[in-house]
Amino acid sequence: MADESNNKTSQSTEKSHVHTACSETPIPKIIAGPILRAVNESGITVWIVTSVLSPIKLVLKDTHGACLFEQELNSTQHQSVQVGERAFIQVLHVQPESKLINGDRYFYDVITVDQSGKETSASVSLKDILYEQHSCMSFVFKSEISNLLHGSCRKPHHQSDDGLLAVDDTLKNAFNNPSDQPDMLILSGDQVYIDDVAGPTLCAIHNVIDQLGLFHEDLPLEGLENSAKLTEHEHGYYQRPMLLPDDVASETVMSYFFAAKKKPIFTSVNANNHLISLAEVIAMYILVWSPEMWQTAIMSDKNIADEFKEKFAQEKADIEAFSQGLYRVRRALAHIPVYMIFDDHDVTDDWNLTRGWEDAVYNHPFAKRIVGNAILGYWLCQGWGNDVDKISPLTEKLSSHFTDSGLINHDETIDAILHWDQWHYTLDTAPKIVVLDTRTQRWRSESSLVKPSGLMDWEALCDLQQELINQPSVIMVSAAPIFGVKLIETVQRIFTFFGKALVVDAENWMAHKGTASVILNIFRHYKTPPNFVILSGDVHYSFVYDITLKFRRNSPHITQITSSGIKNEFPDTLIRWFDRLNRILYGPRSPLNWFTQRRNMTIKHRKPGKQKIRTLYNGSAIGLLKVDKNCKNVDASLLRANGETVKFHQRD
Repeated sequence: MADESNNKTSQSTEKSHVHTACSETPIPKIIAGPILRAVNESGITVWIVTSVLSPIKLVLKDTHGACLFEQELNSTQHQSVQVGERAFIQVLHVQPESKLINGDRYFYDVITVDQSGKETSASVSLKDILYEQHSCMSFVFKSEISNLLHGSCRKPHHQSDDGLLAVDDTLKNAFNNPSDQPDMLILSGDQVYIDDVAGPTLCAIHNVIDQLGLFHEDLPLEGLENSAKLTEHEHGYYQRPMLLPDDVASETVMSYFFAAKKKPIFTSVNANNHLISLAEVIAMYILVWSPEMWQTAIMSDKNIADEFKEKFAQEKADIEAFSQGLYRVRRALAHIPVYMIFDDHDVTDDWNLTRGWEDAVYNHPFAKRIVGNAILGYWLCQGWGNDVDKISPLTEKLSSHFTDSGLINHDETIDAILHWDQWHYTLDTAPKIVVLDTRTQRWRSESSLVKPSGLMDWEALCDLQQELINQPSVIMVSAAPIFGVKLIETVQRIFTFFGKALVVDAENWMAHKGTASVILNIFRHYKTPPNFVILSGDVHYSFVYDITLKFRRNSPHITQITSSGIKNEFPDTLIRWFDRLNRILYGPRSPLNWFTQRRNMTIKHRKPGKQKIRTLYNGSAIGLLKVDKNCKNVDASLLRANGETVKFHQRD
């Protein structure tokens, strides 16, 4: 798929800085990444976006400086998809002859080769990509997991610090304290917010589309036949729900998909700037992970209606602060293996929440296109790098649809991506890591359109059990907590009873009786691992549970660690009340526990930081898991961007 391009660009090495006027800064070759993705003993995977397509050489050296791999990549090792005139998403996947050694540090570089043979090193051209006293990017390969970072929910315009900055601090400090070196970073959902976009970010997105020539698409919508018209449309900013056609079919879609639902318990989802086209989705990914395109970003309120200008100004300050840290985020993501899985906001709020939602969206061409574009973006920018070999059938099927003049047979491409259900994956580590897809393999309700679907169906859960059988220990990654806050789940159950599951995002493992029964039985099965760690996010607050089975001598020990969000938080007053009422109503001796699906389980809360009573922690951070090989000793902490560490303490 990779071939040469005659385009030539010069490099920009300045730190991230947002401009509000046009700039003549040339577009750099590397516009996003490199992000280090899957790493195992056989090789490494690197994700990168460039403005030109040229041959690429990858260099890999061991801890002593001996060269393990140094050559120009062939079409199998270097796969590329063109998404714009000056935008190529690429995955580099190399396997050196010598296997990587557990615990060793390795050094690598990505080198682009222009038509004249001139080589440009990422380590040299991206001045901020390296840590002090290093001349090359590096990582530590670990097959035996002991120190793992994890988190979810990173909304750029949320008024909190970016938890990914704590990853950068951790990696920087680990050069002097190798025992603190994290093994990998797992991002368990909402890496981007496709459905909740700030107005200034949308302006920057459209600027990126223009600069890179990201391909526009025809849209199945009267009056907006092409995505190029979104920029100047009267409802293009802060009023995108108005773009849906006003008829019976689209009213159904409005109620399920775009309408800003009133949520008395959880914060409302703001769909006013919901991304629509694939170009917008790709531009969003470029902007949330790398600083380059912010250097010429234009965030003018010229096309913003007067009623939204005040909000625009407030969001602009938040986005400018976010962008200033991106050079550190990019540096961190280049120096640690990164694994990802989606949750709802990577596509849209309430994605596949009920059978009724699915019927409304997938039977409406415009809504289906929007969802499909978001999943295409996930494949290209997240899913592709988790396991290149597993996803290769999808890549081979879809790559031919991407041409140098745009995406052809767009609807066929959407159909293919919607039918793909192999996003889950496992890592051959000790403990084994199992990453669940809780979005595309739903157990749909047969009795009602409005009842929540199970997060995984019978077949997927059976496959999961086979992955777990006879394992001594497992780290399981689920976007949503398997064991949630009982009070919140009860509120969701009440709203579901009255047919209002979408109002409160009734999306938890216990909301569907079939799924709840099977997943709990998996934990009870005698061949199931005796020790589990469950990593989750989604809820915008953090907590840790230790769980055992009642009435069992040899009960498995389950530790669930929920870390959320990386850059998002729950309304503080509400979370304090939920914490207090949950402890009162669902304490260890409360009879209300017998009305829950988990009545045969003992759940103990760990206390965050210096809290003596509270069990829920509200604050943006990245999670830190420290664990031994068999998951018998499990420590959980949160790393804040301000340098604070919050440890979860077991109760006496």
